[in-house]
Amino acid sequence: MRPWNAATAAVVALLSAHSASAEPKTLMLHQWETGSDAASIAKLGEMFEANGGTWEQTAVAGHTANTLAKLRADVVAGSAPSAVQLKGPEIAEWNATGRTANLDELAAAEGWDDVIAPELLPVMKPTGSWVAAPMNIHRINWLWGNKAVMEEAGVAELPKTWDEFNAACDKAVAIGKTCLAHFSADWTDATTFEVILYGMSPDTYRAAFVDADLDAMRSDEMIAAFDEMRQIVDNYIDPDILSSDYDTAGQALANGDAMFEIMGDWFIGNLKSWGFEPGDTIACGQAPMNSGEPGFILNSDSVVFFEQSDPDYIEGQQMLASLILSPDFQTIFNQSKGSIPARLDVDLSEGFNSCQQVSQQDLTASIEAGTLVRSMAHNMTVLQKYRGAMMEIITEFVNSDMSSEEAANLMADEVEAQM
Repeated sequence: MRPWNAATAAVVALLSAHSASAEPKTLMLHQWETGSDAASIAKLGEMFEANGGTWEQTAVAGHTANTLAKLRADVVAGSAPSAVQLKGPEIAEWNATGRTANLDELAAAEGWDDVIAPELLPVMKPTGSWVAAPMNIHRINWLWGNKAVMEEAGVAELPKTWDEFNAACDKAVAIGKTCLAHFSADWTDATTFEVILYGMSPDTYRAAFVDADLDAMRSDEMIAAFDEMRQIVDNYIDPDILSSDYDTAGQALANGDAMFEIMGDWFIGNLKSWGFEPGDTIACGQAPMNSGEPGFILNSDSVVFFEQSDPDYIEGQQMLASLILSPDFQTIFNQSKGSIPARLDVDLSEGFNSCQQVSQQDLTASIEAGTLVRSMAHNMTVLQKYRGAMMEIITEFVNSDMSSEEAANLMADEVEAQM
């Protein structure tokens, strides 16, 4: 395993003048209790212990809200964990309490600002100082395609625009296939919708879903995105979506009952577990972008650090943050999880599958084009109260005959009521 480098060791010595007797420890609070998530976080614990630390963890089952409830209770009790799995605006909210630890000296010594994807910097540094370390980058705007179904339908390649997508879907329906594998839940409906809006108007996406601009929510571009969502819901998905679930929808694509699916790259793990190699029988590529530009919607798992008084846990924070952003961990963790490293300088030529390699290439192209954005659906942009209102309207739209104009205006009204 990668030992601490000289710069890191010097920073830790500076921050912990008393560290001669300190033994690095950490208590990690997270929600990765089962499956590949649990296996991935276990890799971090193994690396921490291999570098001489004592690893403790508390895994909280279920939704992020459960983790936040546990964190609030611990903070109120005066026993905040040293490291917590959090993301997006939640990092800024906890930073505003003054309880987070400052990692600036470590970050400067290891050059984090130079290697981390720029769209993540304001998330990890909500007021200019490092308080969190990103573990990965998930891409949201993936389009997955069953190659055999595409060939049968006469679709030569993944569609590049939404008009091409609709034309491909008409061909799928003509041969008796579902075009888009989908099941209706607030996060899946919002994932599909944000991919549509972004692909039709990145500027409207930023204004509405990053800045919570009410005029953008009521705009013609937003209404057009709802029109496309209505076309998909009414014509191109399985009408039994309410009785479906994540695995059922994914297997419909993998088994050839559906042509396409819009889903983040955690789907890679599912495909592998079903015996499919991503990029082989299942094509992967950028979801439609009408502009023809490269595009990338990102999600990122991260660890936030809370102030500690015990020198063992203070030193453990330095070790843990350094390990999280080490090329070794970024490689091991993301190969397991299906995502790509948050560091832009990690070589993906060995050990990463072809879809992950495409993801890194598209991320670089999107950064250069100025089109990289964070995901609203996956809690990387607006406050949770705004996100909840947006997602509620999107799912209500999917499961009703609500008009596109009504949906756009109602979304703005519901968000405005939370302001």
